[in-house]
Amino acid sequence: MKTEEVKKLDEKYVIHTYKRAPLVLVKGRGTKVWDSEGKEYLDFVAGIAVNGLGHCHSKVVKAIQQQVSQLMHISNLYYIEPQVKLAKLLAENSFGDKSFFCNSGAEANEAAIKLSRKYGKGKRYEIICMEGSFHGRTLATLTATGQEKYRKGYAPLAPGFKIVPFNNLEKVEEVISSRTVAIMLEPIQGEGGINVAKDDYLKGIRKLCDENNLLLILDEIQCGMGRTGKLFSYEHYGIEPDIMTLAKSLGGGFPIGCIITKDKIASYFSPGDHASTFGGNPLACNAARAAMEAILEEKLIENAVQVGNYFIEKLKELKKKYSFIKNVRGKGLMIGVELDFEGKDIVSKCQEKGILINCTVDKVLRFVPPLIVTKKEIDRVIDVLDEVFSKIGMR
Repeated sequence: MKTEEVKKLDEKYVIHTYKRAPLVLVKGRGTKVWDSEGKEYLDFVAGIAVNGLGHCHSKVVKAIQQQVSQLMHISNLYYIEPQVKLAKLLAENSFGDKSFFCNSGAEANEAAIKLSRKYGKGKRYEIICMEGSFHGRTLATLTATGQEKYRKGYAPLAPGFKIVPFNNLEKVEEVISSRTVAIMLEPIQGEGGINVAKDDYLKGIRKLCDENNLLLILDEIQCGMGRTGKLFSYEHYGIEPDIMTLAKSLGGGFPIGCIITKDKIASYFSPGDHASTFGGNPLACNAARAAMEAILEEKLIENAVQVGNYFIEKLKELKKKYSFIKNVRGKGLMIGVELDFEGKDIVSKCQEKGILINCTVDKVLRFVPPLIVTKKEIDRVIDVLDEVFSKIGMR
C-alpha cells in the first residue's frame, strides 16, 4: 500500500494517540529501513532503542522461527523451558538472582512498584522518583514519571510517589520519611533528554538506601542491554540496585519486559501476588535469549563504546562549529544533542535526507542507533547534520 492509503486508513480506524511522521516503513535490515515507496533510511531511532541488534538480526529471527513452529504460548500455570533459560542467562550476567517476566517496560515498572510495596509490608509504600524521568503510561508508572505533560488529564493520580530534582542528593534525603520504601530512577533519563546520573549521585543514592533500609530500583529499560557501553548501566557506577527493570532491547525487537532482583527481595512475592498472562511466553523468551547471546558473543558492547565515543567526538566538533548547540551528552550509543531551539524541523530535514532521528523534551535530538552501527554510518549522519545545521545557521 502507498503512504497516502495507509494514512487514510489510520485516520479512519486507529485511535490517535501518536503524532506520526509521514512514513510507512515496510522493511528493515540491520541499521536500515525502507518505506512503502522504496526509499532507504539509516535508522538512528531503532524503535526508540528497541532494535538494539538492528532490524531482523539473523539469530533472533532464527530463534523466533524455531519457537513459533514449536510452541508460541503456554500458561504460566506450567513450567516454561525458554523462560528459565532466559532467567538463568540474566542471573549469570547481572547482580540478580531471579526474574519476573512481562510484556513491556511499563509492566516491568508496575511489577517493581508492587514488589517494593510488598517489601514495605503495608507500613512503607512511598517511592521517591526524579524530575525528568519516564517510567511508563499506566496510572502508577505515569505518576512515578517526573514530567507533568504525561500526567495531564489523568487526575486523581495514584498516591505514594514523591518527585524530586534529578542529580540532587540533598533533595532526596530531605523527603525520606518513615513511609518511604524505595528510590526509583533511570541511570540515564531517555525521554527526559539524555540526562546522565553523576557518579557521586548514584553512589550517594545507594548509600541512602542502605542507611534507611530502602530499595534502589533502577529503570534500565532504555539504557540497559549494552547501550551505554556496559551490559547494564549500573556497572558504570560501581554499585548494584536491589531491583532492575528491563524491556526494549531485551527482546531484540520482540515485546518482552522483566524485573531482576535478589533472592531475599524476590521472596516477598508469593504465588498469586502478581502475574502476567502473556509474560514470559516461550516465543518472547526465546527471542530475548538469542538477542542477549548476540550482544555478548558479537562484541556489541565493545562496539557501543568505540563507535559511541567516536560519535560523541564528532558531535562535539559540530558543537564548536554551531553556537546553537548547547550540549552534547550521553554514554555509549545513547546520546543527546541539546539545541537552543525546538528540534522538530531538524528531525524532518534529516528524514528528507534519509536519516531517521527523533527529538525529546522539544530541544534534545536523541540518537539511539543499533549497537551494530559503524563509524562509516556515523560519518554519514554527521555529514547530514552538518548540512542541515549549516542552513539553520544562515537563516
